[in-house]
Amino acid sequence: MNPIRKILMPLAGAPTAEAALGTALLVGTRFEAHLEVVHVRADNREVAPLAGEGLSGAMVEEMMTAAETEARSRSAAVRALFDRFTTQHKVPVVAPRGTMDEAVPAGAAIADGTTGATASFGVVVGREHELVAQLARLADLTVVSHPATGDEVSSSEALHAVLFDSGSPVMIAPKRTPSAIGRRVALAWNGTAESAASVRNMMPWLAGAEAVSVLHSPDYQRRGPTYDGLLAYLALHDLRPEPIAFAARDRDVGAGLLAAARDWGADLIGMGAYSHSRLRQLILGGVTRHVLEHADLPVVMSR
Repeated sequence: MNPIRKILMPLAGAPTAEAALGTALLVGTRFEAHLEVVHVRADNREVAPLAGEGLSGAMVEEMMTAAETEARSRSAAVRALFDRFTTQHKVPVVAPRGTMDEAVPAGAAIADGTTGATASFGVVVGREHELVAQLARLADLTVVSHPATGDEVSSSEALHAVLFDSGSPVMIAPKRTPSAIGRRVALAWNGTAESAASVRNMMPWLAGAEAVSVLHSPDYQRRGPTYDGLLAYLALHDLRPEPIAFAARDRDVGAGLLAAARDWGADLIGMGAYSHSRLRQLILGGVTRHVLEHADLPVVMSR
């Protein structure tokens, strides 16, 4: 049985959405997985309480109608993107989440008789961060679009909800679709529970990688096992990763980590997220935030 069988992909109208679709398809093709693409549309009934006092019923009704029209237009644009992408890449589109009879079997045959990824599209109504986190609890991996700006990193409720409330790993796609994922896998290790969760979640990737490295640094290490302990642990799984030491760049550990991954030729990074609190990282900066903002290759983060 493939360890990654279901990939959740929340899709909005972000400029990096198509690159995220391409990234998710690469993963889906590798693991013969199903891509469950979901667009979350806001519940416009929540507009009325936010309108405040002093507005007539007619004005509130007009606001709700305008919000509904905008939401439908956005949903149509996202669906058009999905249809264009799946047609261009010849991805079989199947029924969205439903009964067991609709589930996609492992190694499902596609139109040309080979096996590969399948995809579905659905629209749900509600609060994006709540619904995405709930859906991610029954996904092996969630792929999200790359935050376009630093402000989006701090304000992306959906991204942080998946990290903190789903119990599942999340892949942050790069701004451009990569040519390959998982041939050269870099593990960022600092001895924390979060990095240990990352190692376990990365096992499906490590098993099929051509090369694996462990990125470590005294500037990054926290209380817990050192990289030597990780190497011994991975040896029990018949893995012999290359240890790579790195140092902070301009006092920025995240910059040093990404530079080491690039220099080694990694096409995927696995790491723990927010071993310091999210609030501290948002205010003072931190490794997780730097990687979220600046990574130009796929990153799988775990909590």
